[in-house]
Amino acid sequence: MDVPRPAFKCFDDDGRPKRSGTVWTASAHILTAVIGSGVLSLAWAIGQLGWIAGPAVMLLFSFVTYYSTTLLSDCYRTGDPVSGKRNYTYMDAVQSILGGFRFKICGLMQFLNLFGTTIGYTIASSISMMAIKRSNCFHESGGKNPCHMSSNPYMIMFGVTEILLSTIKDFHQIWWLSTVAAIMSFTYSAIGLALGIIQVAANGVFKGSLTGISIGAVTQTQKIWRTFQALGDIAFAYSYSVVLIEIQDTVRSPPAESKTMKNATRISIAVTTTFYMLCGCMGYAAFGDAAPGNLLTGFGFYNPFWLLDVANAAIVVHLVGAYQVFAQPIFAFVEKQAAARFPDSDLVTKEFEIRFPGIRSPYKVNVFRTVFRSCFVVLTTVISMLMPFFNDVVGILGALAFWPLTVYFPVEMYIKQRKVERGSMKWVCLQMLSCGCLVVTVVAGVGSVVGVMLDLKVYKPFKTTY
Repeated sequence: MDVPRPAFKCFDDDGRPKRSGTVWTASAHILTAVIGSGVLSLAWAIGQLGWIAGPAVMLLFSFVTYYSTTLLSDCYRTGDPVSGKRNYTYMDAVQSILGGFRFKICGLMQFLNLFGTTIGYTIASSISMMAIKRSNCFHESGGKNPCHMSSNPYMIMFGVTEILLSTIKDFHQIWWLSTVAAIMSFTYSAIGLALGIIQVAANGVFKGSLTGISIGAVTQTQKIWRTFQALGDIAFAYSYSVVLIEIQDTVRSPPAESKTMKNATRISIAVTTTFYMLCGCMGYAAFGDAAPGNLLTGFGFYNPFWLLDVANAAIVVHLVGAYQVFAQPIFAFVEKQAAARFPDSDLVTKEFEIRFPGIRSPYKVNVFRTVFRSCFVVLTTVISMLMPFFNDVVGILGALAFWPLTVYFPVEMYIKQRKVERGSMKWVCLQMLSCGCLVVTVVAGVGSVVGVMLDLKVYKPFKTTY
């Protein structure tokens, strides 16, 4: 029996509902993922590296990220870039193209990074919520009250919000959340930039030095560890490759998804790098060696306090959306595995309908999805309360994701997909890029781990106050 022609218009070549994403919605998803809490630590990172190395390292990371993501976008389809088999997730691409042991390693690295990023966003959002409360307290007391408070209630508030949003089934249904979050990211980045410019104008001079924070303000050993950690912080600021395939799976065709994604990546990286350079450099110019680890919440700015409140509120809204962007791939993987293992279980596969008065469409609930996603959010919240070290966690996450997920796997998949001949000039250049990024990952990871160890020496679990 022939299927009526109009039915074809509702589905793509893989039988799934027709994708409707464009270069603009993909750019919004990318900006939501990439312009996150990482932007807040860039002034501190540039402060460790100085006026020469800081901007140079940032430009280098932007180039590497752009190049590696263009390689990765060619791996959305296996074989033919137009009609080949679709890979719905980063892991699907690795399994389809590389397979075997590397697929398992990739899965472990990806989910550790995604899981860690949700923890980092929980910490960052609680700090911003506290900053709103503290700035008002500080203003009301005329600067006399230090306004110390615990971050735990704010992490719990963020966790409850994420539990509610986690009932959204998948990526295709959160495009509006990504759009709102992208707007918020521009809002607080622009405010941070404006405040930095105002502070520089008030100082009448650009602070900072060519080589970064000087020996004396910190010891020589601290200078080394901080430099390494700064690399991790900058790497984290550009970390989004782990969700690129998932974002690409929302894009319609024609044109080929890889073409749309490359355009979206070009737009997003250009916008991101411009913002990062302006925010990081102006923050360092405003405060020099004293640049805080979290630009807006480090109390580098006391006035205008209402503008700080707007910026921090924008950060919270953005991170609420960004949390979902990074958590959805974990949800999708676990739920897919559960459905494959227990295909006959109603708790795992069945959608139960709940009707609310005054609402025509019933609300569909899956028991396993609701319980698992809620437990996931609770776990990330508890870990955030145990280890609320923003800068160190950011550095570790950046180091963990940069080489294996942003560089190694995209390079290896591209080599196999395009059949790049071993020993050729292109193969050698790709391997040199991969090896160089491995070195950066190792030193950034070491520096950040040392930072966590130093923090743990003076830290009491669940009793952190700011």
